[in-house]
Amino acid sequence: MSKDHALVTPFWRGKPFVSKIRNLTSGNNDANQSSPAWFPFDFFKKRILEQCEIIFLGLLNEPKDMAFFSIDISEISNPGEELGLKDFGSFEDLMLLAPQAIDPGELAMLGQAKGIFEWNNSHKFCSKCGGKSDMHEAGYKRICNNCSTEHFPRTDPVVIMLAKYKGTAFLGRQKRFPPGMYSALAGFIEHGESIEEAVARELKEEAGIKILDAKYHSSQPWPFPNSLMIGCIADAESNQFKLDEVELDEGRWFNREELRDALNGGSKTDFFVPPPMAIAHHLVKAFVEQD
Repeated sequence: MSKDHALVTPFWRGKPFVSKIRNLTSGNNDANQSSPAWFPFDFFKKRILEQCEIIFLGLLNEPKDMAFFSIDISEISNPGEELGLKDFGSFEDLMLLAPQAIDPGELAMLGQAKGIFEWNNSHKFCSKCGGKSDMHEAGYKRICNNCSTEHFPRTDPVVIMLAKYKGTAFLGRQKRFPPGMYSALAGFIEHGESIEEAVARELKEEAGIKILDAKYHSSQPWPFPNSLMIGCIADAESNQFKLDEVELDEGRWFNREELRDALNGGSKTDFFVPPPMAIAHHLVKAFVEQD
C-alpha cells in the first residue's frame, strides 16, 4: 500500500492531537465533535519520520482503502510551533477527551495508540538481561539486542462487577471520583483465578459482599494504562456490606428507579454514574433494563 493511502495522527507525551474536523470513521462533519487530526506522511519532515516511533493502527476499507498510523513526537519540545500544528488543533488528555463528543471508532484508535506507545516507552530494556530492545512489527513487538528475547504488549485483566440483590444494585465511590459519582467495583484478576473467582474475591474484599454466582456481561479495553475490563453481574447473598475504607469512600444499594433516573441525567437523584464510554455505565444499564 502506497503512502498516498496512508494517514498518520501524532501523539505528544501521551496526548493525542485532536481538532474539530470531519472524522474519518463515521464521515460526520460536526463542528461540536472532536476528532483525531490525520495527516499524510509528507506533512512530517523526513528526519522526524526517521527519529520518531511510528505504530500501525489498522485498515479502513470505506470510503477507500486506507492504512492508519500514529507517530510519537514527544522528543520535539514545541510541536505546535515547530510543525505548525497549532493551526490545526491541540494535544489533549485522552481521559478527559473520552467522555466528550468524539466518534467511538476513532476514540478506539486513540486508545490503541496510547496503549502501544506507553508499552514501548516503558519497555526500552529487556526484562531478562537488561539489554536495550528495539521496536519491531510496527510497534507490537520488541526484541532485545543482546539476548534476542522477544517482548509483546502487556494487557492486565480487570474484573468490573455489579452486585445485585432483590431489585437493587451496589455501587461505590473512591475519594478520587468527582463529587457525586458512583460506579461498579473493580479489581485486577490475580494469577490462578478464574473470572468468577476474581469477582467473588473483589466484592468480598472491597465491600464485604458475598455472592451466589457471577455472569459475564461484556468487556472493554481501557488504556489507562493497559487494562482489559471484564464486566460481570453478580447475585449477592444479602444486602449486607462492610466497606474497606482504604479502597472505598462510600457504598450504597440503589434501586432501579434511582439508577434509571441517573442514566437519563435526571434531577431526582443526588448521584450520577459514569458516562456511556465506560463499561460501568452499561452494567448499570443492563441491570435497569432487566425485567
